Amino acid sequence: MTIPFVTGPLNFLRRMATENTVYFWSLSVGILGPVLVVTVPPIRERYLGYVRPEDPPITYPMPKRPRKPPAGYEDP
Repeated sequence: MTIPFVTGPLNFLRRMATENTVYFWSLSVGILGPVLVVTVPPIRERYLGYVRPEDPPITYPMPKRPRKPPAGYEDP
């Protein structure tokens, strides 16, 4: 007993892989990219022990003291 809604797409993919390999592989890689973006980070954190580094500072911290204006650089 064959299931037409399963064997039909598989036969189509097999034929596309042999006749139009460029289209088949470009679509395969294009579909695989977003799937990997969603699945790889949780796997990496959960099973491989990856710890995300802390974000770099966005602003430079100002010192907690009064500022001294620069002196000695005046125009003559």
